[in-house]
Amino acid sequence: MKYSVVLHKDAQSDYSVTVPDLPGCFSAGSTIEEALLMAKEAIECHIEGMFLDGESIPKLLPFEEHQANPNYSDGIWGIVEIDMSQLSSKSKRVNITLPEYLLKTVDNYAKKHGETRSGLLAHAVTEYISSHQ
Repeated sequence: MKYSVVLHKDAQSDYSVTVPDLPGCFSAGSTIEEALLMAKEAIECHIEGMFLDGESIPKLLPFEEHQANPNYSDGIWGIVEIDMSQLSSKSKRVNITLPEYLLKTVDNYAKKHGETRSGLLAHAVTEYISSHQ
């Protein structure tokens, strides 16, 4: 999943990072690169906590909707990509049936984008569920 993040910096501070789609998820870093790396860790930790608490992952809002928020007007925008299949420490092997053409489509897409079949399916299901709540 791709999370929009907004970075702010005062003259005498590090970059602070806010994740608008995950209320309460914040991070910081001394450079933009470090701030984005720390934001990735913060998002992963935040989502892991939500999984452990049995909470649903909030629906991602369009980037433009966040940009229209006056709280973020003076920020620097970025995108942080999270591989949802890597977050849960418990994985379970399952047997599913898919049409052959769909399985080939999934495998080709995953290979083209440097993902695994399981990772792509986990990402797709998570994104689908979060957008239909």
